Amino acid sequence: MKTKAAVLHKLKTPLQIEELEIGPVTDEDVLVKVAACGVCHTDIGGYTGQFVRPLPLVMGHEAAGVVAEVGNKVTSVKPGDHVIISMAPFCGECFDCRSGYTYRCQQKRGPWGYSWDGKVRLHLNGKPVYQLSSLAAFAEYSIIHHTAAIKIPQEIPLDKACLIGCGVSTGMGAVINTAHVRAGSDTLVIGCGGVGLTTIQACRISGAGRIIAADLSDTKLEGAKRFGATDVVNGKNGKIVDQVLKLTNGRGVDYAFEAVGNLQTMGEAFDSLARGGVAVIIGNEPEPNAMIPISPPKLRMERTLTGSAGGYVRPWRDFPLFLDYYKQGRLNLDGLISGYGRLEDINKALMALEKGEVIRTVLKMG
Repeated sequence: MKTKAAVLHKLKTPLQIEELEIGPVTDEDVLVKVAACGVCHTDIGGYTGQFVRPLPLVMGHEAAGVVAEVGNKVTSVKPGDHVIISMAPFCGECFDCRSGYTYRCQQKRGPWGYSWDGKVRLHLNGKPVYQLSSLAAFAEYSIIHHTAAIKIPQEIPLDKACLIGCGVSTGMGAVINTAHVRAGSDTLVIGCGGVGLTTIQACRISGAGRIIAADLSDTKLEGAKRFGATDVVNGKNGKIVDQVLKLTNGRGVDYAFEAVGNLQTMGEAFDSLARGGVAVIIGNEPEPNAMIPISPPKLRMERTLTGSAGGYVRPWRDFPLFLDYYKQGRLNLDGLISGYGRLEDINKALMALEKGEVIRTVLKMG
């Protein structure tokens, strides 16, 4: 069959809308008719070459849709089911999967740029087209491993649910799964984009007493207050750590989250910690060999520096939980969406995100 998709033929050039061949749907596959896909900073990393993948390339990974077809061995979903697409398919058989850490699964059978089984599912004029992760959702249809298809209630709007697949899970998971934020604690979130705003919400949901938001934009900082920030600091007014220490009477915060991907702010997140505090790096590293300067005395005084990739979610467990928060009115998904577009608007959406003009643009495919 054929699918329309946005294809990157050359780095840092406009994506082209092409009609591709898609298939086959093998035993462990699920064919999803994509309903909506958020445009994420990770997609910008694919566009610029920060994440090295073969070209031509179809990006898009923050998606939700309707199951169109399933492979012979698939029993978890059926045609007609509504699903969020997870970025972290897993084998279910390796040591980490059996231990419950499916996000650590190392059994992907091919290199990045290929499907879960190491094969190519997309072709243009008989030649392979690759994908940013183990899915390619800037398209009308996407073939995924069955463990990446997480069934959700049909009453949940798919154009909101898609955000759970990446940005929301990244922020929520960093707070809940990685840091285990305690009620009444002081927290700091550096970066007020989609992931940062979700991190702020997760701190609020966890009962944090003080939630300090840091950014370089007063507009973004004002927006952060609507999501739960109790205090704001602008990095243009001096070092973030100095402003945080002033707000906390010199103590520092119990938890700090860096959602920018900048070495300086990664260091400031750690330096802002009180004794016993935990700093969590969420933002993607600017380059593979990047290093963060850390003070050994501060590290020795019970401070922890760790990371969280994608929120370390167990999607079958965490996606329904996050949707429950949404249904209860505790998690604001609607406010994370700056606007909507069609697949043909992909280049405009990418550029707006790269310039910091939007939080999220959601592309509707159907």
